[in-house]
Order: sequence, then structure tokens, then C-alpha cells
Amino acid sequence: MVSHLNWRNVLILSLFFTFQVFAGPQATTPKVKFDKQQIQIGSKKITVEIAKTREQHEHGLMFREKLAADSGMLFIFDEEMPLSFWMKNTYIDLTIAYIGKDKKVIDIIDMKGTSAMQTDFPSYPSSKSAMYALEMNKGWYTKNRIKIGDLLVLPKAQ
Repeated sequence: MVSHLNWRNVLILSLFFTFQVFAGPQATTPKVKFDKQQIQIGSKKITVEIAKTREQHEHGLMFREKLAADSGMLFIFDEEMPLSFWMKNTYIDLTIAYIGKDKKVIDIIDMKGTSAMQTDFPSYPSSKSAMYALEMNKGWYTKNRIKIGDLLVLPKAQ
């Protein structure tokens, strides 16, 4: 069956697609839930959102426009392995610390935020196998004197 579009249908479809483009991905992306927890890295206590599941790992801090001071996201993996993150749909500049199974910081790497229209995304790999990744606002580690070799302290359940 062939359908003929009249000018009203074309206008409605155009408005729909325009709304989808300008509303951004957050209008169509389901909200992923994260538990919050207090942890310590080096001598600094912070509040983090915990990303443990594949869905949480994939979503991360996407579509955020800001991150509160002394707040971040801790990615927890089931085993130690080489990790690599990218910043697709992540609008804020971040710094990531890769942390080994022994809970010692391996790497601290600045990551550049991206725009919704960007199509190429650099990756930020760990230099060694890691089991944790902690994303914070860009410059947070330097400001708080957190360095390679510092220890991540988690509550007993982690």
C-alpha cells in the first residue's frame, strides 16, 4: 500500500525529527541508576557513583553537564585486565585513575569532553591491567595531591 503524505503530515514529521535532534540524546536514552558510596583515595574521602554492571559501565558519566566537587564515578570490574575508556557523549573534561587489583593507582590520565555532534573519540588506555577506574573532574587528582601508587580504600562490601 502506498501512502501519500500531505503537508500537515510532513510538518508533523519534520517537527518530530527536529525535536529529536535538538533535544539531544538524553531525550531518548534511558536513565541508568547508580548507587552512591563514600570511599577514600590517598588521604581524601569522596562520594562516588558505583558502576558495576555492563550497562552501568557503558553509560558512565554520559550526558552529564557537570560533576560536583569531590564527587566521581568508580568503575568496578570482576577481574584485573587492560582497560580503555572513551568519552562518547561525555560533555565534561575528566581525569581518570586506573587502579590495580591491589587497589594502588596505576595511571592518572586527563580526558577531554566531547560534543553531541562529535563522531570520533580518542581512547584512554591503562598502561597495565587494572580492576578499577575512578573518574573525577579534570585536575582533581593534582589539586588533591593524589599520585601513582596511592591507595584506594573501599568499604568491606567491595
